Amino acid sequence: MTHFIAKASFAALLALASIPATMSTAAAAAPERAPIVDVQYHRPVHGCSPVQAVRKARWSGMRNARITNITPRRVVVSGRDRYGWNRMVFANVRGCPLIRR
Repeated sequence: MTHFIAKASFAALLALASIPATMSTAAAAAPERAPIVDVQYHRPVHGCSPVQAVRKARWSGMRNARITNITPRRVVVSGRDRYGWNRMVFANVRGCPLIRR
């Protein structure tokens, strides 16, 4: 009987000793890493450039197009079209949307 109690106590001691060993190996399998930060570099977005406004005016049929006025809100391009002198007004935001022709 003492032989049986010795084996049972040894098995219980071995089982209790193996519990912390399994936790430490599981923690070692997945080391802590710093989070990956996704950085995107974009060029700064400004308003409508004068070159882009003149290109859009020429593409829409205006000849001899040139910048007449630039304000914080609009870019005015003057030139000739098939009816004579004309002007186009673009918004001073990205993409140069047409406000008035």
